[in-house]
Amino acid sequence: MLQRKYIFPNVIELNVQAGHLIGCNVYLIHDQDEWILIDVGYEDDVDEIVELIRNLDFGLSKCKTLIATHADVDHCQGLAKLKQILKTTVTAHPKAANLLEAGDRLKTFAEIEAQGIHEEMPAVTVENHINDGDVIKIGNLSLQVWSTPGHADSQLAFRLGNLLLSGDNIYRDGGVGAIDAHHGSDIPAFIASLERIRDADVEWLLPSHGPYFRKDPKMLDQVIARLNSYLHLSDFGTCAIGWPLIDQWEQEIAEGKLPT
Repeated sequence: MLQRKYIFPNVIELNVQAGHLIGCNVYLIHDQDEWILIDVGYEDDVDEIVELIRNLDFGLSKCKTLIATHADVDHCQGLAKLKQILKTTVTAHPKAANLLEAGDRLKTFAEIEAQGIHEEMPAVTVENHINDGDVIKIGNLSLQVWSTPGHADSQLAFRLGNLLLSGDNIYRDGGVGAIDAHHGSDIPAFIASLERIRDADVEWLLPSHGPYFRKDPKMLDQVIARLNSYLHLSDFGTCAIGWPLIDQWEQEIAEGKLPT
């Protein structure tokens, strides 16, 4: 058996546990004899994940559910396979459930023709739909569900005491989850989600990629300011709410203004 490497009480992150990078962050949360996983990564990594869990002495039949923070392929491609092995359920936001059950390859970033990305996205039934304010019980633990749209319209975060498993909302370097109109990204919603995280009394952020880190309101302020600037620039196309440059250009044309 392996010695369990807890990053916080009742929380194991499987990349940390393995001692090498598997893929997206996979969080195992347990209490008493119940446990859940938040995100599962790619299908190719499922066998290693199962072997890790077995060697950590968690009963495979005791998995209460597999939770998706959102439906992106790098978080969820392995759900169907892992669900079958563990004989458990899948839990997600209703909008993510629609994509997962359809095996949608476009909105989950499994298919990006321009970049030569062609991934499979096995369809999987989602038994449990969750949304903001719901509570998931794991033994005596209570995992509070937050709806934090922006990166994706189905993006969820999960609060456990002073921890927030924050999905693709914010990373330690100040980066955020990809902003893409085809993906359901929404910059005003993203800003509101980041403000909620900034203003909450959580102490630690556990993202879906990269290291966990202590919440820094000043860093979040800088990120929010950056996203606010995107609202009036062409950088993210239709995710912007306006483009003042075009209004200025229209006025200059009307005035017959020429370059000086």
